[in-house]
Order: sequence, then C-alpha cells, then structure tokens
Amino acid sequence: MKPRPAFDAPTPIAMLGVPFDKVTSEETLRIIGQMIASGRPHYAATANVDFVVQALGDVELRRILADADLVLCDGMPLVWASKFLGNALPERVTGSDLVPALLAESERRGWRVFFLGGTNESVARAAERVKVQHPKLELVGAYSPPFRPLLEMDHEDILQRVRAARPDILLVAFGCPKQEKWINMQFRHAGVPVSIGVGATIDFLAGSVRRAPLWMQRSGLEWIFRLLQEPRRLFRRYFTDLWVFAWAILVQAWQLRGHHSQTRPVSEIPAPTTHGDGFEVVRFAERIDAASVTRHADLWTRLATSATHLLLDVSQVGFIDSTGVGLFVRLQKQLRAANRQLVLVAPTKAVSNALALMRLTEFFPAAKDLNTGRSLLSERLAEQNVVSTVNLAGPEDSLTWQGDIIAANEDEVWQRTRAYFDGTRGPDAAVNIDLAGVRFIDSTGVRLMVRVRKEARLRGIQLKFIQPQPAVLNVLRILRMENFLLS
Repeated sequence: MKPRPAFDAPTPIAMLGVPFDKVTSEETLRIIGQMIASGRPHYAATANVDFVVQALGDVELRRILADADLVLCDGMPLVWASKFLGNALPERVTGSDLVPALLAESERRGWRVFFLGGTNESVARAAERVKVQHPKLELVGAYSPPFRPLLEMDHEDILQRVRAARPDILLVAFGCPKQEKWINMQFRHAGVPVSIGVGATIDFLAGSVRRAPLWMQRSGLEWIFRLLQEPRRLFRRYFTDLWVFAWAILVQAWQLRGHHSQTRPVSEIPAPTTHGDGFEVVRFAERIDAASVTRHADLWTRLATSATHLLLDVSQVGFIDSTGVGLFVRLQKQLRAANRQLVLVAPTKAVSNALALMRLTEFFPAAKDLNTGRSLLSERLAEQNVVSTVNLAGPEDSLTWQGDIIAANEDEVWQRTRAYFDGTRGPDAAVNIDLAGVRFIDSTGVRLMVRVRKEARLRGIQLKFIQPQPAVLNVLRILRMENFLLS
C-alpha cells in the first residue's frame, strides 16, 4: 500500500504528548476532502481532555494519536491550554459539531457515509433522522455490533459489512480508547478513505442525548451540561481529568515556555546536508520554538516528502517548546508512514527533558553522535527490511520478534511464525518467542500473540513469550492479557 500523503496544515502543538493540528472546522472539511480524493485510507481523532489524560498512561493510545492523520481539538480547555503554552489553536473542532457539517458536505459532494457503533436503537434512530435532514445523502450503512471487548469482537464480520458498503467516510462510535484502537487495527483493511472516532455523536444525532445550549457550547461550559445529565457516571472522571490535565499543563508550560524569554531572535537553520547513503542531516540551532518552526515551514514540507532518511542534530539546542516537540512528532509520523527512519543525534538535556515530560522518549531513537546515529539508522533499516518480524536466535527452538509488531506487519509476522512452527521437532516441542527486541506492540499485535498461542496449542507446542519490554507490558496490562499471554 502506498504511504498516506501529508496534507497542508501548520505544524501541530504538542500538549502532554498529543499533537493537536492547528485547523479550523472549515480547514478540517477541506483536508477530509483531500483524503477522500486520494482514495487511500486515513484516520482522524477528535481528542478531548479525557483522551489526553488517558494517553498519559496508555502507550498504545499515545502512539495512535501521534500517528493519526489529523488530531482535532475537542474541547475549550485544550484551546485555553494552547494559548497558555504560547501557540494558540484557532478553535475547537468537536465531533458533535464536525459530524453534522460533514454530513451536509457529504450530501453536497456525493460522499458515502457509514455509521458504526452506538446501540442498536441509537444508530437506527440516528440513521432515520439524518435521512430526513439530508434526503440526498448516501448513508450506505448503519450497524451496531454486539458489545464485546476489543479483542473478542467479530472484526471480519464488521469489515465485510463496511467493504460491501464502500463508504468514503466511516464514523466509529465505540467510545475512547476502544474506537481509536479499533480504527488503528482495521483502517487499512477496511480501505475507507476517512475513518473518524466520534464518541457520543451518534447519540446526539439520534436525539437520545441532548447537547448544551449554544451559549454554553461557545463559552466552553458544555461539559457542565453533560455532567448535570449524567452526574454519577461523569463526576469522578471529569474531576480527575481536569485535575491531572491542569497540573500537567502547568508543568509543561513552566518547563517549555513560562520561564524563557519570548523576545529572542528567530533561530536560523542551515541547509540540510545530503549524504550518499540515503540520508540527510539537519542541524538545529539553539532554539526550536514556534517562531523558528513557522519560519522554516517549507523545509519541513520538503523533508517530509523527500525519499531520504533523517538525522536531526540537536546537539546545540538549549530550548524547545511545545511546537518544537510537535514538529518532531509530525516528522516522525510522516517518515514512518513512508517507511523511512528518523534519528535524533546528541539530544541535549533540554530536548531529552521535553520528550520525557511528554512521555515520547521511546518514540524517538537517539544516538550520541553522528557516526553512532548512522550506525543506528543502519540497524533500524536492516530491521525494517524484515518488517520487524521473526529471526532465528539462541537455542534450537527459539525465535525472536523485533521492532514494532503492529497492524501493518501482522500478516508477515504470522506467516513467518507459522513457518517456524513447521520446522520444530513436532509435538511436545518447547518454543520461546523472545520479545526483548520489540519496542512497541498495538492491539493487533496482542491479538496476533493470542493467535500464535492458540496455534501452538493445536500443534502440541509448549510456547512462552519471554522478556517483554515496558511498552509491551503496558499494552498487555491495559488489554488485560498479561496473565493469559505471559503465564
């Protein structure tokens, strides 16, 4: 599959590790139109404060948001926080506002829409009301699958329904983070140009949940209206989210903005140097802030669309702000989508602290100097050439998985693992799958682990997954699969 193209939008601002795109509602519709015109699968997230707080403790959700084609600001507290951090988002773009506008635009432009999620009653009612409001809209599907944990859902049945309907837009309402994880698992297989997690928006469309009065929406008080509707369910969540978010934003502001002068001259960045073995080196000056990132916007566009790998020399950086971190996240996302690599060279304390603060350290490979960076890049490329999959290692009945075990390489890892089983000594063989080299695994990777374990049992193989790293353990624990897979 060809990589998803980068769309024209300003560099995002990273808030607690989540890169929020600086777009208005009108710009969002334009970008969605470009996604549909491309014909290739994309996904967007409408992230509110609760998303951000959940992502702090959920490495998979954090990675999903970092890789999303579009992350929209779904809440006024996020707009206020972006102003506090010195690079204001233009407005909030909530799912409950975006979806009605998107339905109207779909009716006008002939885009095909599919509703997925909610209850049977709400999705049917939403479909009825939408057809009345938009009689020419091609609503090609409205389906509420049985409620099950993510890994126990009938994914193939859902995909068959979606593929048969051939929508341009898939609106998924499973709630966060389930809808984001489902989309990340399946958006490539579904083949829909735009998949969006929309939370309770289908309930709003159905009329089963009322929205706040317009004045409360505009003033950022809609959350109070929802709290009054469902106090028992929402009070504890809202209180915890606002406390954690407010404190964490204050820390981010202090470390990445508050005590640094904003009147210093804009840092210049020398032209990147291109090397014969397929990579470019970009040497940053002392400051990577909103002003310098904006000034060199053409450079970031070129780097994101070139065919080379990147070494970012940050050895001179004494200050990086939330927009600078947002730039790193965007470049990493765009290069990863194009099967290219990014390595940070000689990160200073300022850079390391900023990434650690936003819990992004594990997303950025780092080297102490340029030569080490080139070696690390070569290692990552060699690993990438086998699609982060199986390699023989250690004792006779042992194999390793390495790199990222994700939806994009699930099939190859499965085929190579089965081939390895075919070569074992037969029933009662003992096989270890070494996870020490796995830096990240998503829900698809965990589902693959379950599948491999079942296959081993069918063959009479005694299988153990060994040496999982912290990021892998985090995903297993959140999915409640740690005991089943590691015992």
